[in-house]
Amino acid sequence: MATVETHYKDVLSDVYSWMLGGFDLQLARNRSFFEKLRIRPDISRNAIDLGAGCGFQSIPLAELGYSVTAIDLDEQLLQELKANDPTATVKVIRDDMLAFADHITAAPELVVCMTDTLLHLETAARVRQLIDEVFAHLEVCGQFVLTFRDLSRPLENLDRFIPVKQDDDTVFTCFLEYEPNFVKVHDLVYIRSDAGWKLNKSFYRKLRLSPDWVRNQLVAAGFSDVRVDIEQGLASIVAAKSTGTDGD
Repeated sequence: MATVETHYKDVLSDVYSWMLGGFDLQLARNRSFFEKLRIRPDISRNAIDLGAGCGFQSIPLAELGYSVTAIDLDEQLLQELKANDPTATVKVIRDDMLAFADHITAAPELVVCMTDTLLHLETAARVRQLIDEVFAHLEVCGQFVLTFRDLSRPLENLDRFIPVKQDDDTVFTCFLEYEPNFVKVHDLVYIRSDAGWKLNKSFYRKLRLSPDWVRNQLVAAGFSDVRVDIEQGLASIVAAKSTGTDGD
């Protein structure tokens, strides 16, 4: 079984922005998302993007005026971020997101962990560790924003086969296999070349986390005003560190 890092390196990195509709679409979506949440730099102006990938969150935050540190393990995606950052201000770090505190010199007022990144952690205990670390380092009155798919309810039978995207030269299909605490995600990517079609395939595990469970972990860590929104199976959670809570 591939780890998240090797799965992206072997299969997903080459098609990641393509499968999500490209930079223009994703940047527009996240600009609208942050506008809806009224995310604006207000205190230190420091922001951390955990699992930043190719910058779909980092770039809109930099455009808003944040000083953004983007952390991800995939070097190829981080290079895409650099190449497509019109602000040329996003600080790119290749590292595990749980090591984010090693790369900050001042408390952030905003931390984001979006697009299923939370589900890439190996265990629920690691999720709790990340939440505790974010709370400890976040500036008072700062916010933690998470988005992830609710995989707690399994798809059944043929619904587990998902046609992700296709065009004349690439066909991407996904198959989901449900386990008690994880989903095995099997990605099959057919790519056309002069020599014919080539299949890149791999699978890795994602955590099955319910929005209620994540909310409870945030509250237990000390976050207040935890807002949960679920739309078409995608959970969006915004948690605030209020003036009445203490962190390191």
